[in-house]
Amino acid sequence: MSTDVKRLITVLAALAALGTDTAHAADGDGDDRPSAGQRIANALRTSPVHVDEAYADAVPPSRQRQLADRIRRTGLPIKVVLTPLTKGDAFDGDSEVLAGIVRDRFPDRRELIVITTDGDFSHSLEGYEWPSDAHQARDAVAAAGFLAETRDAGLADLTAKAVDLVAEGKGRQRYEEATRDLDAAADGSAPPARSGTGSAVGGSGSAVTGWWLLIAVPALALTVLAARAALLRSRASSPVVPQLVFASARAADEARVRRRAEAEVLELGESTQAADVATTPGLQRALDAYAAAGKVLDGARGLPDLVGALALAQEGRDALTGSRGLPLCFFNPLHGRAALRTGWRRIGRRDRLDVAVCQDCADALRDHRAPEVLTDTARDGRTVAYFELPADRSVWAATGYGSLMSPLDGLDGLDSRRPMAG
Repeated sequence: MSTDVKRLITVLAALAALGTDTAHAADGDGDDRPSAGQRIANALRTSPVHVDEAYADAVPPSRQRQLADRIRRTGLPIKVVLTPLTKGDAFDGDSEVLAGIVRDRFPDRRELIVITTDGDFSHSLEGYEWPSDAHQARDAVAAAGFLAETRDAGLADLTAKAVDLVAEGKGRQRYEEATRDLDAAADGSAPPARSGTGSAVGGSGSAVTGWWLLIAVPALALTVLAARAALLRSRASSPVVPQLVFASARAADEARVRRRAEAEVLELGESTQAADVATTPGLQRALDAYAAAGKVLDGARGLPDLVGALALAQEGRDALTGSRGLPLCFFNPLHGRAALRTGWRRIGRRDRLDVAVCQDCADALRDHRAPEVLTDTARDGRTVAYFELPADRSVWAATGYGSLMSPLDGLDGLDSRRPMAG
């Protein structure tokens, strides 16, 4: 069954539920099971550590309690999610999608640190932090996997060390120290092969082959580890541009954002289907946001549209919960939900806009620095900030992804001949 058909069935089922007698709806008939992301969020509200059954042997309840106590002693808003990640699951095997969904389930928390299992490297962890990298969580969690003391550690000990390094606040330094030898191994050259086919013993190549394997196998292992270290560094790094600081390559990875948007839209559909009509006054708006997000996602022509689907999914979740939280960050919605509203005026213009911004962008404005922005492509091929496009050509420029107008209202008023973006 195609994604479009599944989405249509979900919408029709929820609409049919709206038309039934509310007393019957209150009986609780139907599937009330929360989505995977919601189940994890529910568990994290009672304990900062969630361990999937698949890891119950590696991290038994006693170790889970120890980890929870360890996290509480740090005083930091750390959440640990240890769950298998595979392609095609609720998070498409992507730890960033998982962390982003967890972050969205805690809209009232301005600061949050999430430690998850890694979808790319087994027996590894990933760290994510909002609204900024104040505790260097990404580097701290990555460093835990490269320390000599954790080389043969189980998942519980590895997670405990990651928590300690995050609390220490020196993640970048610890990561550089832990990977220094790997960098040297990657930069070095392998021993040269001996010429000829003969051997120093017995005339066959077996002795040479054995000697070479003793060198090559450890060297290959070090190279793989060094490659992972370089990958993690490239994920954490971001360019510094003196004028407009455009979104980093990692944040602008369309494939990754698409996977996240698909997961969030699907989860919104499941949540609307499970919602109680009698106790969810915002259900109809949530359904409208779900349908709009699916349409935008299906017709997305680039990153701005994919981010629009995320903004609509956020609006749908807020409608379901009755939340009056701020929308996503105006300058770059990939930064997550905004922390505050502030006045801002574009260069060369007199009108001042009231926009919702994340803490990083607010700090940049306060320090008279250009915030990192989401970009789009103008008709002449130039890369510009998405909000620099004419409002009559881009619904995202017109709505600011929720800062200037509700994305759903913006789409409702969109002329059918006008493109979403670009």
